[in-house]
Order: sequence, then structure tokens, then C-alpha cells
Amino acid sequence: MEETEKYRLEIITSPDKLEAWLLLHVEEEDLENLLISEDDIYKQLHSQKVTFGILNHVVRDICAVPRKYVNTRITIARGVAPVQGADAAFEYPYLEKVEGESGPKELDDGRVDYYNLTTIPNVVKGQLLARKIPASQGEPGTAVTGETIAPKAGKDRNLKPGKNVVQNQERTMIYAAIDGQVSFTDNDKLNVFPVFEVNGDVDFGVGNIDFVGTVVIRGNVLNGFRVSASGDIRVLGSVEGAELHAGGSIEIKSGIVAQDKGSIVAGQDIRTSFIQNGNVTAGNQVIVSQSIMFSTVRAGKQISCMGPKGIIIGGVLQAGEKITARVFGNTSATPTVLEVGVKPELRQELGQIQKELQLVYENLRKTDQGLNVINQIVQTSGELPPDKRMLQIKLTNTRLVLEKECKTLEARKKEVEAELKGEVPATIDAYQIMYPGIKMTFGKLVHFIKHEHARTRFIVLDGEISTTALI
Repeated sequence: MEETEKYRLEIITSPDKLEAWLLLHVEEEDLENLLISEDDIYKQLHSQKVTFGILNHVVRDICAVPRKYVNTRITIARGVAPVQGADAAFEYPYLEKVEGESGPKELDDGRVDYYNLTTIPNVVKGQLLARKIPASQGEPGTAVTGETIAPKAGKDRNLKPGKNVVQNQERTMIYAAIDGQVSFTDNDKLNVFPVFEVNGDVDFGVGNIDFVGTVVIRGNVLNGFRVSASGDIRVLGSVEGAELHAGGSIEIKSGIVAQDKGSIVAGQDIRTSFIQNGNVTAGNQVIVSQSIMFSTVRAGKQISCMGPKGIIIGGVLQAGEKITARVFGNTSATPTVLEVGVKPELRQELGQIQKELQLVYENLRKTDQGLNVINQIVQTSGELPPDKRMLQIKLTNTRLVLEKECKTLEARKKEVEAELKGEVPATIDAYQIMYPGIKMTFGKLVHFIKHEHARTRFIVLDGEISTTALI
């Protein structure tokens, strides 16, 4: 602190060293004829090791009219903050060749055509599918003391190759290994699958389909038949009480009339016009343009019914993050169950991992006990009999296997915990009206709708199910 007969200069540096302030202390009786030298200020700054980002114009202003700055904290120096590195990202060059509109198109009859929205483009062998943009290290900053402030590097991510693709040696690019169509499956793995097309209905003339690839059906899927695909399934007609199972997504242009028979399961998304008396499960989203009637629908993230009608009546709907519709229920108070905010598969997996880890830990403990006994024998007698020697080898190999298993389980446990921790606040959105008769569940919280709600969002706040208006 610089001190003269009439004033004192105090320099304060921020905790992150990105800003320095000057305090000019002057007694009342010393205000008249107050003069401050620029050299005094610079001397005080340097004594406090403030050498970078000094605001020279501020120094001049203070010395010109010191009375204006008495007993006031003034920013006298500013450093340069570090720039955080960007996370690793992926580019998909093959998508640049996809033609047509990127959004859903509303048809003349009011339905929304999601078919062209997610059409998987054709690729040829050797075509570049994905390119990794490495995480950047960011740019260092400079403190007011002249020190370099290290930036936070971006998070690294790796491409996930699936079937019929190859990577370059650096693992920064993925290429198609065959001619076919691209499909993302569980855990966002990138695959190229050949396509099997049915130019009519799936009926007794075709039989069941079990195909490692993408299946396109240009007609309907009739009662009792089964279509299984490792990639996507696209149906240009309707689906009756059939079984559809896809590792990727399922698109059904004309809707589902299941009559409480069969099931439709997709690893990613399911898109259709309507679902009536169906059993539908998607790992990601279920998107319906018209209505969901008396059906069981499950989605890892969200269920959306936002077409011109956009109505959900009856049945049980479960989503990890959100259920959205224009209308829920009807004036007859038809029982409808809505459940959000839980990921049962993940929580079940976490519980299973914890059980397996406990078993591995116990086996490791027993193995170490056995090895300790053998080590004591060696220390006592200096050598091991043949049977003990064989036991030592066996226990050592067992321990290596258990250690590997333990690391794998612990890594997966962290992944599951991170995914569960990253869950967004769950919501149920009624964009027009929600009628009585609805039972909604947020995790362990249950709420029954007893009167109409217009344009309302239901969300958990402070441990209770609350409502907010939708604009």
C-alpha cells in the first residue's frame, strides 16, 4: 500500500487474478489541493506485481481529477480470461447428399409425414461416413500479474463403429465397407446395412422376415406376422397385430391397429400416424401425429403426439423425460396413466452391476487370502511343494481375470450413474387441454387429475408435482 502525507493507494487483486482494483484513501481534511502522481500509482501496481492489462487511461483520469475517485473501488487492470477448449465433435459428410426438406411435411388430410424426415441415404463402399473433430485445448489467458492461466481442455469423444464399416488407423474417420444404407443403433453405433424390400404386404405369400439390415415394406404388415431387422424398419402402409423389432428406428406411415396383439420395439425412434390398442416400446422417442388410443407406449426419452388432433386417451404411457400432446383424456374421464422421469432399464442395470461387483470384490478378497497363505509358506520354508505351486498359479490367474472383470464393471457403473445423473427434469405438457381421469406419476410422486387444465405443464418442483402455464 503506497502511502503519502495526504493519501493512501491500495491495490486489490481478484481471486482469479483477472482483475485488479485501486482504492484511493483520503481523509476529509486532505481533499483540498489533492494531487496524485501517475508514478505513484504505477509504483504501487508494480509493488503488488500487477504488470499486465493496466488501464493507462484510468490512471490518467484518476490523476486528472482525484477527488472524483476518493474511497471508491476502481478497476485499474484487466487480464485476459482463458478460452475453454471445444469438446470433440463428429461430422457426417454423407448427410450432405440427402435431398428434400429436413422437417416433417403436413399432408392435405392433416397427417404429418415423418417418412422423408428420417430416410436413411444410400452409401457406397469406401464412402466417408463420419469424421471426428478432435477436442481443442483452448487458449491460455493472462493474469494481471503477467502469469499464464491454463485453459480447460475440451472433452474427448470417440467414434463408435458398428457393422459393415471400417476406421482409419488414427480412429478419426469411419468409411462404408459395403454398399447399403446408414443406420444408427444402440449406443449411437454407426452401421451400414443392406436393404430388404417387400413390394406388397407381409402376408402368407411372404412369411416372417428376419434380416440383418434395413427392411422396407411397401404395403401392410398383417396380423400374426413378425418382422425383425438389425437396422431400421419402414412400413408405407399400416401394421396390425404383428411383431416388429428393429435395432434402429421404425417408421409406419399409416398407423398401428394392433387389437391388443403383437408388439413394436425399436432401439431408437418410432414414428407413426396413430396407435390404437398397441404395445409400443422405443429406446429414444415415440412420435405420433394423430392419436394414441388405449395403448401401452414406452420411450426412453419422450412421447410426442402433436399433430392437428394430437390426442391421447386411455392406456399406459411411460417416458424417461417428457410426454407431450395437445389433448389428454376426454370428457368421459377415461382412465389414462402417464409416467415420466424414470429409466427403469438403467436403474435395473445399475442394481445388477452393484450385485456383480460385490461378488467380484468378495472373490478377490478370498483369492488374496489364498495367495497370502502361500506367500507365508514361501517365507517360512523357502519353497513350495508342487501342489501348492499349482494352486499359486491358479490363484494368480484367477486374480487377473477378476481384476479385468472388476475394471469393466466399475467403468460401466460410472457410465450408468452419469447417465442417470444427467437426466433432465421430467415434464408432461398439455398444449390444449387435460381432462379429469388422468393418473400421472413422476418417479415416486403420484397425482390424479380431478378437473380440467388448459395449456399446462406438469413438473416436479421442490419435491412436489407443480403446474405452470404453457405460452
